[in-house]
This record gives sequence, C-alpha cells and structure tokens, in this order.
Amino acid sequence: MTFKTKLTAVAAVAMAAHFTATPLAAQEMTLKLGHLANEENPWHLASVKFGEELSALTDGRIVVEVYPNESLGKEIDLINGMQLGTVDMTITGESLQNWAPMAALLAVPYAYKSIEHMDEVASGEIGDQIEAQIVEKAQIRPIAYFARGPRDLTSNRPITTPDELDGLKLRVPNVPLFVDVWAALGAQPTPMAFSEVFTSLQNGTIDAQENPLALIRSASFYEVQSHVNLTDHVRSWIYLTIAESTWAKLSEEDQAAVMEAAARAQAYERGLFNDSLAADRAFLEEKGMTFVEVDGAAFAAKAKDAVLANVNDEIRPIVEGLFAE
Repeated sequence: MTFKTKLTAVAAVAMAAHFTATPLAAQEMTLKLGHLANEENPWHLASVKFGEELSALTDGRIVVEVYPNESLGKEIDLINGMQLGTVDMTITGESLQNWAPMAALLAVPYAYKSIEHMDEVASGEIGDQIEAQIVEKAQIRPIAYFARGPRDLTSNRPITTPDELDGLKLRVPNVPLFVDVWAALGAQPTPMAFSEVFTSLQNGTIDAQENPLALIRSASFYEVQSHVNLTDHVRSWIYLTIAESTWAKLSEEDQAAVMEAAARAQAYERGLFNDSLAADRAFLEEKGMTFVEVDGAAFAAKAKDAVLANVNDEIRPIVEGLFAE
C-alpha cells in the first residue's frame, strides 16, 4: 500500500467514525407516530420496528418517534391531526369509514372465514380499493396492515350453535351492527361500556360477552366466565398509516424506504400476533377456561341478513360476495 493510499484509507475510516458517532447530524426528518396501544402490544412493538428499519434504510436521515397510550391524542384526534399536518402517522382501522365508507370492510361480522381469507382480501384487489379510497377521501395513506385477534364469545356454558344462544344476555359494544347481528343469532344483546362488563358478569346482570382473547385475558374475565366459544365472529385488520401531506414531502427513494420498512414491520407484527394468540389461549386454559369449537357456518348463515341490512349500498355487493366465497 502506498503512502497516498494509506492516507486515503485513514481519512475514510475517520470519516466513517465521525458519521457513526454522530448519526443525528444527517437527520433530515422526524415522523411522529401516535397510537392507542400500550408498550407491550404487538402494534407498538411493530411501530418501533418500523422506525428502526426506516432509520437503517435511510442512514438515519428519517427518524420515527412513537407515542403509545394515546399520549399524542385519541384515534380520531390523530386522524384529524394528520389531515391538518400536525401528526405524521397513526394506526387506525374502521374509524376511517367516517371519511371513506369502504373502510367498514375492515370489520364486518362473518365476512372472513379464516385469517388466510382475510389476508387474501386485505392484500388483494378489494384491499387496494379500500386503500385508494382512504387516500382520496381521508388524505391518509395505509402502508401496512396488522391483524387483530378474532372476537370470541365467553359464557358459563358451552355454545356450539346459534340455537344454544336462546335469549343469552350478552354485552355488546354500542354499535347497531353488533346489536342487530346478535339479536338475529338469538341472543339478547345488551349495549354496555366495557368498563362495566366485569361487574355485570359478576352480579348476573349479563350472562356473556364477546371480545378478542387478549382482552378476555387482560380484563380477567376468566374469573367470572368458564367457557370461550370460538365463534371468531369478527376477524379484522388495522392499518399503519402516514399522512398524505407527509408522504408528498418524501422523495421517491424515501417513499420506497418507507414501504420497505412498513413491509418488514408487518411481517414482524404477524409473528408477534401469532405468538400472542397462542400465549393468551394457554394462559386462559391454565386459569380454567374451556375452549369450545362451534359450528361457524351455522352462525354465519344466520347472521348474514342482519349483516347485509347494516352495511351501506356501496359495500353491500362486496360483502355479499365475501359471504358467497
């Protein structure tokens, strides 16, 4: 190696050391990502993963600051902030139907027969149509999607068919679609705030409730319910999104980096999601809950008319097609 070559090599090492030691010197943009989940939730962990991947892909030029627990605002506030340009990113789902009616497809009871079926829709032509309408109507761009645990029915007896519901007093969220579907299935749906559910189960005001396994676990419903009936009546997904105004500020190269980081975060979240489903079931079984397989086709068939009556004209043909698959 010549003296000149040695000097060049030393200079290169010194320059590399400088940029490694001061990565923020090259920072050009900070993205604020607010969401409603806590720090242990797979959505939060995937958001952090997205930030790590994007920073690596852009050599530290783009940094993502993640704000969990609604610390940057509630879901609707964050959406409004993205439209105003004060927030860059959030995780949101069917709430977007306030702007883009097709977003209602993210959580239609019995529309998706399995997580594979849901993935096929979310990543296919229908998913593309939903995302395009969200961009157009809400000025928010979905860049990845995360699965949500299916909603299951808990009770103090096994329920395998709709006939066995037979007037069961069931807490549901105050959503007309949920109320009508459970009434059609034969239950006695009772809208109630989530904070009141445990006490109402304990004192017998209601007999049952429905939620994903993660909430059944975290709310300690295993203390007042003995069975988890695997109705899987709502399978749904939620989007990781970026404000369209923020997206427009990015170069094509950086837009590509955002999409690659989002794809990696989506794959990472799915692994966490699968692990959490298994862990939640094991925990609930350990606490004494019995898991019951149900006749899903019978539930879906009986719910169909109520579902179709509650969706708007724009998405009804799509929902009919999903039921027919």
